[in-house]
Amino acid sequence: MLEELRIKNFAIIDQLDLTFAAGLNVITGETGAGKSIVIDAVEMLLGGKADPSFVRAGEERAIIEGTFALDVQAQTLMRPILEREELLDATGAHIVNIAREIRSNGRSSARVNGVAVNQEVLQEIGDLLVDVHGQSAHLSLLKPSSHIDLLDRYADIMDERAKLAKVVDTLYGVRRTIEELLKDEAAVKRRADRLRDEIEDIDDAELVVGEDDELKNERNRLANSEQLVKLSGDALTMLYGDERGSGQMGALDQLLDAAAALNKLANIDSALKADHDTAEEIAVQAEELAKSLRRYGDSVEYSPARLDEVEERMETINNLKRRYGGDVQAVLAYADKARVELEGIENSEENVKALQAQEDSLLHAIGTLAHQVSGARTAAAARLSAMIVTELGDLRMGKARFEVGIEQTDASEGVYVEARRLAFDATGIDRVEFLMSANLGEPLRPLAKVASGGEAARIMLALKRVLSAADHTPTLIFDEIDQGIGGRVGTVVGEKLWALTRDHQVMVVTHLAQLAGYADRHYRVMKLIDDGRTRTQIIPLTQDFQRIEELAAMLGTMNESGYQSAKELIDSALAYKRVHP
Repeated sequence: MLEELRIKNFAIIDQLDLTFAAGLNVITGETGAGKSIVIDAVEMLLGGKADPSFVRAGEERAIIEGTFALDVQAQTLMRPILEREELLDATGAHIVNIAREIRSNGRSSARVNGVAVNQEVLQEIGDLLVDVHGQSAHLSLLKPSSHIDLLDRYADIMDERAKLAKVVDTLYGVRRTIEELLKDEAAVKRRADRLRDEIEDIDDAELVVGEDDELKNERNRLANSEQLVKLSGDALTMLYGDERGSGQMGALDQLLDAAAALNKLANIDSALKADHDTAEEIAVQAEELAKSLRRYGDSVEYSPARLDEVEERMETINNLKRRYGGDVQAVLAYADKARVELEGIENSEENVKALQAQEDSLLHAIGTLAHQVSGARTAAAARLSAMIVTELGDLRMGKARFEVGIEQTDASEGVYVEARRLAFDATGIDRVEFLMSANLGEPLRPLAKVASGGEAARIMLALKRVLSAADHTPTLIFDEIDQGIGGRVGTVVGEKLWALTRDHQVMVVTHLAQLAGYADRHYRVMKLIDDGRTRTQIIPLTQDFQRIEELAAMLGTMNESGYQSAKELIDSALAYKRVHP
């Protein structure tokens, strides 16, 4: 529900902070005092078109802020949007803070839980929070797209519809696959030829994972074979000495001599035994090193032909890597994927036949489920129509007729229902729209085209009354609902509005004292003049005498008799509430 509303520099409101309660919130005041401006501000807050004319004269911007507390049901509906748009704050989904700024230059901005959002997201969130019927006719019940959901919730068939939607989604997936398989045959053939060529290229190469690294090392050795032989020979000379008779002693001989000298020293002084052992170990390791270098030098191959082979092989592998992946493993993976796709194309004819059989089976299954759902809808529509006509009679619209229009359309590729093939979607085979005739002799027409003003508000009230259990919008706002009705009907309207508070927070702007008597929280709007400027002030009427004075003023009898009548209205409403909790 809407807990707090803060308005600054909006129309003739300079600064306003309101706290609303659960139940029935009633706003009253003289004509022109600014009652409907509050409703305009709420509509603007929830994504209405930013109108710079609402910015208070002489100010740069108007700011509207609202805090909404959500019950469990509202949280369930709101959480997916908040998560999708990354708008959840630390408090979770039970509180939503919305702020809207309208500038005098026509620009506007909006934030939800402190995060900037665009107008589409703001409207999506607003539609789940508040349903306003005011002068701008922001009314979900006048949107035909919402009628099927309202009817189905009233009929309590949402679970059945969910099962139906799941089967329909499966069908859509099958149809997408068939479409992919049947698209331009020439393109499919070209794709198959290309896949075969690519697979052949990769298979002919007989790639081995890690081969490219081994080839790189081999090429490096072949390209530097002369230098490798020379360097390994130099190292051997240093270890063995010059074998050409120059007399230069090698490091190995010197190490052996050093070990022999240390052996003699150790014989004299045993403390040098460890040093002798170390010298012998180093001499042995040097000899092993020399042998290894000799073997390496003998193994170095100088082969220009082999170098050409290696470079050619590396070029083949690099070409494949450039075309199909960053390394050999990726190239091989590409080939495997290509084989799977090629197999699918080559077997497409058989696959298409199997999928078409599955499609036909699903069309029959959907037809059966949709027919059952449609039957439940038709039965519920008759009950709904009768109840709404009764409600309209109570609201002084006894000549009105109301029906739930349910239509089905033939379609060559539709689902099978008895002897027909019908168009369908995830909701089934029905197109639902609320139809009404407000006056005797007038034909039934779509609800949005029938009524306006107070008549539309009463239609909405009747619909809300009957559909209240199915309608999940937490806050309902009614403006001008009392237009064209008198005191006796006003009492009925008050009863019906208060009854809506079992499932909703209700706010209403009214001129009727009989309706205002049912308020759980009452606000009086006044127009004041300060320093030559007009401003609107709203005062919560928290004391009994304040409400009695306001209702007496609305009755037009500010005397003892008027006060008594006002008190009787309040007492009568309280008695009704006790009997109808």
